[in-house]
Amino acid sequence: MEQSANSKVHLEKAQNFMRQYRDPESRELKKLSANQFMDVWSHYDRDGNGYIEGSELDGFLKEFVSSANATDISPELRNRVWFDNRTEMCPFSFPVHHPIRQRQQSLTDEMLVELKSCFMEAYDDNQDGKIDIRELAQLLPMEENFLLLFRFDNPLESSVEFMKIWREYDSDNSGYIEADELKNFLRDLLKEAKKINDVSEDKLIEYTDTMLRVFDANKDGRLQLSEMAKLLPVKENFLCRQVFKDNNGSIENEELRGFLKDLLELVKKDYDAQDLIEFEETILRGVGYDKDGKISRKELTMILLALAKLPPDDDQ
Repeated sequence: MEQSANSKVHLEKAQNFMRQYRDPESRELKKLSANQFMDVWSHYDRDGNGYIEGSELDGFLKEFVSSANATDISPELRNRVWFDNRTEMCPFSFPVHHPIRQRQQSLTDEMLVELKSCFMEAYDDNQDGKIDIRELAQLLPMEENFLLLFRFDNPLESSVEFMKIWREYDSDNSGYIEADELKNFLRDLLKEAKKINDVSEDKLIEYTDTMLRVFDANKDGRLQLSEMAKLLPVKENFLCRQVFKDNNGSIENEELRGFLKDLLELVKKDYDAQDLIEFEETILRGVGYDKDGKISRKELTMILLALAKLPPDDDQ
């Protein structure tokens, strides 16, 4: 009997990957652990490029909808099966007699286009036409502590904050956030978010391993600057705000490094701490600064004019 039940689970998993994560009675999604969330991501991001897009997104939507088995549950329960987190932002609660609500298990191409459009309106925050891992994390219900690691409620204000965090946790000044340093960062992040330290060491190791699987693009077991920047995106790019906030006519120290990090991202997608150091040296040498490690308004204008002529580095 038990072997038969296990065989059924394996068969359902092969036919519809999302079905295993729904409650068999209510058909609502169960809270996912960090490892389960990563399994979902890896299953649908088939090419491993860090996005669910195109046919991958079509496959995810089809399986997400059909896994609810809407024909087996009551009409009043169907409303809770849909994408609960943001229903107020997008009309996912279709009328009861809407064809998508009536035939969730057999979506036509026309229904899929309508569903995809609505889904992207609700979850594609940066409107790039694809879903990244942070956007998926807002859709799927996850255990609270793991969700806190994405800092949805308190994103960093700017790259100045980011650089301060980078220097604090790159404790050996290697230019990388190693696994132990990442674990310390995640522990402090959870302690700050929950004001208590109730996360076990085993859970911290699980979270660290999961974050490395997600954000360690070159799979070297550590996070370089550009990879950490994806884990900790900033609310506001330095280039889109008033740079000389203190009215002293120049920028320096962490403010300068935050500014240069945002500049570097314009021309290089994949970069590490050494790239930032070399970029800083090149920029400062290029504007002929007076060895005080500061950039004035005039020098900043020269930098921006020069970079405006540089094509993006698509190969990096």
